Amino acid sequence: MDIKQQQPSAPSLMANVVPVILSGGSGTRLWPTSRKKFPKQLLKLNGAKSMIQRTVDRVPHLQNPIVVCNEEQRFMIAKQLQEVDCRATLIIEPCSRNTAPAIAVAALQAISEGGDPLLLVQPADHLIGDQEAFQVALDAALLLADSDKIVTFGVPPAVADTGFGYIKVSAGSGGSCSEGERIERFVEKPDLATANEYLSSGDYFWNSGMFLFKASVYLNELQKHNPEMFSHCQQAHAQSAVQAGALCLSEAAFALCPSDSIDYAIMEKTDSAWLVPLNTSWKDLGNWSAMWEAADKDDDDNVQWGDVLAEDCESSFFQSDGRLIAAIGVKDLIVVDTKDAILVADKSRVHEVKSLVARLEQQGRTEHLSHREVMRPWGSYDSIGQGHRFQVKLIKVNPGESLSLQMHHYRAEHWIVVSGTALVERDGEEQLVSENESVYIQIGQRHRLTNPGCLPLQLIEVQSGCYLGEDDIVRFSDNYNRVQDVSA
Repeated sequence: MDIKQQQPSAPSLMANVVPVILSGGSGTRLWPTSRKKFPKQLLKLNGAKSMIQRTVDRVPHLQNPIVVCNEEQRFMIAKQLQEVDCRATLIIEPCSRNTAPAIAVAALQAISEGGDPLLLVQPADHLIGDQEAFQVALDAALLLADSDKIVTFGVPPAVADTGFGYIKVSAGSGGSCSEGERIERFVEKPDLATANEYLSSGDYFWNSGMFLFKASVYLNELQKHNPEMFSHCQQAHAQSAVQAGALCLSEAAFALCPSDSIDYAIMEKTDSAWLVPLNTSWKDLGNWSAMWEAADKDDDDNVQWGDVLAEDCESSFFQSDGRLIAAIGVKDLIVVDTKDAILVADKSRVHEVKSLVARLEQQGRTEHLSHREVMRPWGSYDSIGQGHRFQVKLIKVNPGESLSLQMHHYRAEHWIVVSGTALVERDGEEQLVSENESVYIQIGQRHRLTNPGCLPLQLIEVQSGCYLGEDDIVRFSDNYNRVQDVSA
């Protein structure tokens, strides 16, 4: 793929940078807080901002990032970006194909918007301690990327960690190669003895998964080393369509694309791979042990988030989503309480949470998919009670938002407004329903719920019938183009 290379002057390099944020992961090792439909990058873990919002803030002078995500997360991501006043281009993957294709479609989109920008690729779920140190590394990477290098940011290892991939640079350079060094090889996660050797040599860095390169350079290298992937990504992007403000890739084309990471598809094969050290604290919050390490602790090395009462406890992590957690005399323990699941684990075995989540899926359970409170583009619903032939939900509708026009074959619904005002449409007729008033939706009746006010609408929905599954929805129209989706 031949694209004319532009050589901007050094002072203007930063202005030519487009952030690319990869937000397709499910974060199963942080279950039960992280779920497939509400993963860790969207969680506001003991803070006012989520990890994806912090990723946006990392380079506040860069605007209009490209965010690659999946259909299930698109509206939640759009809302969180709106909260931090970030105008982004959302690219929706119809299926997961790992990082190399995700970056390829982002590069194609960046070029289609004009020019040949530098792409700053970042996962949405990393924490970086010193923003100034990150800027120093970014400045060094800019000069290399502008000379057609594919640059990754390596973290000098603080300990012999077996949970990260490693990158080897030229012997003897170690953390002193502040302006960058050519990469010799990538190494998979090592055993402890090998990790200690890497730490002692000074020639290895943790693989951060962050990159900087020209869009055209990446695409040319992909076409050279994996022409099949390049072709399918190009076709999926060319056949994409804009829906509800997002660029939706062609499912038929993208599904044929090989699944591979940027490390395997490009970095291990290219002659242009360089590393710039990131000399600051960096965390890939991949499990609860990493979360404990990154969080502020009390005098006994405990992390206490939420309603927690800990007596004579050491080096433990407690997180409550509402209920009181009371602990006595425990050490090195992880306790995470959500509305529908509790995790209790030894801190040294948190890597096994992923296999536990796989067991939930194999057993046909739903706790790995979503929380009891399920987020929707119009608001949320929380299943607060259920039994034989009935279910009770708390529904919250944001100001100005509407559920789809729909009907049900097997259930009736009784709505009681708790706060706000509801505009209810039933078989073409509209009715305003105020606080402490109710309305009944018959089986088979077309209906729509809207919040016409400027305050949140809350109502109790009582469902009754022989089948209460979420797939008992026939959707006729929807403000969010979800006509084929079964979610309310």
